[in-house]
Amino acid sequence: MTEPDLNGLVLHRRQYNVLVLCTGNSARSILGEALFNTLGKGKYIAYSAGSKPAGKVNPFALELLQKQGHSIAGLRSKSWDEFAAPGAPQIDFIFTVCDNAAGEACPIWPGRPFTAHWGIPDPAGVEGDDKAKRAAFRKASEQLARRIQLFMSLPVGKLDKLTLKEKLAEIGRIKD
Repeated sequence: MTEPDLNGLVLHRRQYNVLVLCTGNSARSILGEALFNTLGKGKYIAYSAGSKPAGKVNPFALELLQKQGHSIAGLRSKSWDEFAAPGAPQIDFIFTVCDNAAGEACPIWPGRPFTAHWGIPDPAGVEGDDKAKRAAFRKASEQLARRIQLFMSLPVGKLDKLTLKEKLAEIGRIKD
């Protein structure tokens, strides 16, 4: 049987919901959603959102994800308001991947999920030819994948909440 910890998070269950946030929800957070869903193998169900969604997913993100074998079905740029509304999935972990989203006033998240900032340089902001842009998206994807793998290696159900919060912040400080 599972029991909630002091935050209300059920730490011993089989599945955790993750929300990856960025301002535009068109590149980094989309990459994070797809990577979590592939690498998480059903233990982690990921979503992404933005504070000011761009309204479309960056084509370089979609191209890279397809090339890497990730599903792009259902990926769309959406507002974080969807995940603070009644009936939304209860989120256990929130990761901001851009500095703008980390500094913005966030909605009050039901269930008080664990949060951490995992800043990744914006590949959509890279100027130059398509080769340079594709390289920036690959680098962002590699950085996110490394952090996600480190997160998934944590014994989440066995860590106290303070230690877990510290570990999440440590992962965000990793320089790739």
